[in-house]
Amino acid sequence: MWEYSEKVKEHFFNPRNIGALEDANAVGEVGSLACGDALKLYLKIDPKTEKILDASFQTFGCGSAIASSSALTEMVKGKAVEEALKITNQDIANYLGGLPKEKMHCSVMGRDAFHAAVACYRGEDAPREQIEGELVCECFGVSDEQIRRAVRENNLSTVQEVTDYTKAGGGCGLCHEKIEGIIAQVKGETKTVESEVYKPRKAMTNIQKIAKIQEVIEKEIKPSLQQDGGDVELIDLDGDIVKIALRGLCSSCPSSALTKAGIENKLRELVYPDLVVQEVNV
Repeated sequence: MWEYSEKVKEHFFNPRNIGALEDANAVGEVGSLACGDALKLYLKIDPKTEKILDASFQTFGCGSAIASSSALTEMVKGKAVEEALKITNQDIANYLGGLPKEKMHCSVMGRDAFHAAVACYRGEDAPREQIEGELVCECFGVSDEQIRRAVRENNLSTVQEVTDYTKAGGGCGLCHEKIEGIIAQVKGETKTVESEVYKPRKAMTNIQKIAKIQEVIEKEIKPSLQQDGGDVELIDLDGDIVKIALRGLCSSCPSSALTKAGIENKLRELVYPDLVVQEVNV
């Protein structure tokens, strides 16, 4: 269970500036309902002074998303646009007395929405990292530019940290290798170390396979799925066919096929190369 500060709870239970702003002259949208988090930020900016006169939001997401959006509107109101643009996602988290590391992506979403709204006001395209670059995480629509920015600004060094800040890699897991490469590139390193956590054995009994599969599922797969309300259960092993059931939000997610493929790749990599994952409904 995550620990939330009193200020996070306050902004969640009593959010400020919620709802559409009818006379807004700047609107920024980030996220996607399909991915579980979406934010629409409204700003009313004085065209003469570029002072932010008012701000409000509409969001679909968890308590941290609501609290971060509420905090952001309070932080930017009354500031000049250029001053408000200096607000970082860490500033939003600090304003709230901290966020669980698994929920830092909510503060990033707020920062991105503000930058998108300012671009809208100025008649510019969305910020570069939102429209350029290669799509890395298909499950959550995160590009390599967005990942690079998160790594640079927050000194991230692991895939899990990138997931915490951007949600990239939190679905099927197929993009983990690309994320590792981006981290290494940003830090000016060369990726030479391969995972040694689970080395496949040349020959394994059924009991050994089941034990290793369960271990990988519990340690490597479940945490990332549970982070966004999903889960997976090992149902059976029939030869090299691993039968699983997707639970929680994973069971109804449009990207469930990608999730299954990611689980299969992870089990092939860390347990046995001939394994095939089959989803069953039980």
